[in-house]
Amino acid sequence: MAVIGSIRKRSSLLVIIIGVALAAFVLGDFARGGRMGNQEVNIGIVEGEEITYQEFSYKLDQNIQATKQQQQKERLTPDETFSLQNETWNQMVGNVLLQKEYEALGLEVTVEELDDLIRGANPHQLIIQSFTNPQTGMFDRNSVDQFIASLDRQSPETQQQWIIFEEYIKNDRLRIKYNTLISKGYHVPVLLAKLAYENENNKSSIEFISRKFVDVSDSLISPTDDDYERQYEIHKEQYKQDAFRVFDYVIFNIDPSDKDLEAARTEMNIIYDEFQLSEDPARFVLVNSDVNYDSSWKAEGTLPVEIDSIMFNSEIGTVVEPYIVNNTYYIARLMDIAQRPDSLRASHILISYQGAAQAMPEVSITKVQAELLADSLKNVLVASPGRFVELAKVYSNDPMVSGNDGDLNWFEDGRMMPEFNETVINNKIGSINLAETPYGYHIIIVTGKKDLSKKVRVGIVESEVIPSNETYQHLYAQASKLASESRSVEDFDAAVNEEGFNKRTSNNIKEINNRITGLNSPRQIIRWAFGRNLQVGEVEVGDVSNVFDLDGQFVVAVLTKKAEEGYPQMDEVKKRLKNFVNNDLKGKLIVEEMNGMDDDFDKLTEAGFNKSDMASITFDSRNIIGFGTESEVIGTIFGKMEGDQFGPVVGKGGVFLVKVGNTTLASEQASYLTTINKLQKAYETRVGQGFAFKALENTSDIEDNRISFY
Repeated sequence: MAVIGSIRKRSSLLVIIIGVALAAFVLGDFARGGRMGNQEVNIGIVEGEEITYQEFSYKLDQNIQATKQQQQKERLTPDETFSLQNETWNQMVGNVLLQKEYEALGLEVTVEELDDLIRGANPHQLIIQSFTNPQTGMFDRNSVDQFIASLDRQSPETQQQWIIFEEYIKNDRLRIKYNTLISKGYHVPVLLAKLAYENENNKSSIEFISRKFVDVSDSLISPTDDDYERQYEIHKEQYKQDAFRVFDYVIFNIDPSDKDLEAARTEMNIIYDEFQLSEDPARFVLVNSDVNYDSSWKAEGTLPVEIDSIMFNSEIGTVVEPYIVNNTYYIARLMDIAQRPDSLRASHILISYQGAAQAMPEVSITKVQAELLADSLKNVLVASPGRFVELAKVYSNDPMVSGNDGDLNWFEDGRMMPEFNETVINNKIGSINLAETPYGYHIIIVTGKKDLSKKVRVGIVESEVIPSNETYQHLYAQASKLASESRSVEDFDAAVNEEGFNKRTSNNIKEINNRITGLNSPRQIIRWAFGRNLQVGEVEVGDVSNVFDLDGQFVVAVLTKKAEEGYPQMDEVKKRLKNFVNNDLKGKLIVEEMNGMDDDFDKLTEAGFNKSDMASITFDSRNIIGFGTESEVIGTIFGKMEGDQFGPVVGKGGVFLVKVGNTTLASEQASYLTTINKLQKAYETRVGQGFAFKALENTSDIEDNRISFY
């Protein structure tokens, strides 16, 4: 099994490859979405550097096969595809921004440095991870050298994967250099460390008079528009928004009708009768089922609940009548029953050959020669079983043999290739056997079996009920009528009520969203809402869409709100401002009442104000007991002397009148190195978490046109 095969099995490498140059898909609707009028639109522009559609799609196309190989999938789901699109964009933006930084700072990774990261005394962590023997847990340096030496004989796909792998290692080293440069540029002077130490350790006691805003009745205040405008200006940054859309929509799920289900039921009853009489039930499943025949053995509790008990309490040949789950019919037949071990153990010698699955490039013998060699080795072992480890190390093409001497340890029944698995099942412990799999010929010594249990083989005919043309056309006609006869939100709502449709609402949908409740692959609708469907042009509030044909759904939508990037109007956030406005006005009432009693603690206590104390509070504290975060109050405390009184202070949750009690100063330190190290470590952590790059990204000029393409 080639080393690249072990690399492919590592999920961490999958994440890496996805992060560097992610798997592709064909960008839908490019011919229409890739142009605005006659002008070519780029995927984006980052600090004046264009990211073209061709460049973007190339990076995606470069890795789609790698991602499918990693996940062992023939196709990606829409959600996976969309996630990869976003990851690709983020990676390309990052590459542009960071490359500009690297060039400005003179950072690079030389050829010699890259080679040292791969084959040197201290290789990159991913090299160690990818070339570690899973049986021994030890890094195999020889495997690295052997793989690189054979790289020119590997397939083009493997060579391309290695290039991507190397590119990640190089970029990772550049990133480490960049982050280290930023981290080491942070200096903490002793005086600053001393101040940080004192802020953490100087302590004061306080007593305070307070009243919470919630304790003042709303009936005592009368907010005006000016009050709202004032609070809007104070807090408007909190409401800065990305562009978003709101639309209502109706889903017409393309599900089989009752008539379709009845027709399918009739057909499945015929198949049921034939299945009972079939003399070759395995072939019958292959011919009649949507899913291939599964010959594996099943333990009790692993079959669908509808048939599990029946299969384990019936005779061979029993056929379960058709049953339906999620618009799919099933018929099951009990094929075989056996007592089988749950766990198996074996040792093997693999003799590969040219053309065998995952054969190493250095394998030069033919299939015929491999069979002859395997047969000879089997005969030697029958005569001298004690030579197994010796022969395994010399002849086995399993790359793990250097670490496990051919011992595969315990494995679950069914885990190995069927030919290998059944050879172990069907032969005695200690026996020496020969089996052929797609990987080559295996000389197998059965070394253990345990945990016998009853298992069954079940043949299942699976048939999804597909909606008929009649059903499809009926649903489309309903959706089309709603779309064509609605010219406004009012028309849409009236039609929905008249027909009894279920209307849903999508709130605050951003350009780059990909999930809307109840919808499959909703990007078409989102692009429409943002006016990126060039067949209809700009979409305004009240516009009704054409019929969208999604994955198993027809959908019609009406745009009810559109908001662009920036600050919303005050009226749009008025409800959210209410608490700020009320607290401001209540704060003024409380301050006026406190001042009216000369800020006297005793008078205020008698008047019903709350009196409290805190025995120990530091400048770094965040909370006042009973109120939560009150930074302004706490900050003022440490600007006062013992015995000072200050206030009233209008805080976040109420108004405070404070007396400063005893203050305990932190002891002078001979050295503030511990605090310096603590501050530097916190800074380095933030750099490592990407805060430096985020700051770079936030201050960069980035134009994102992805919605014009997908």
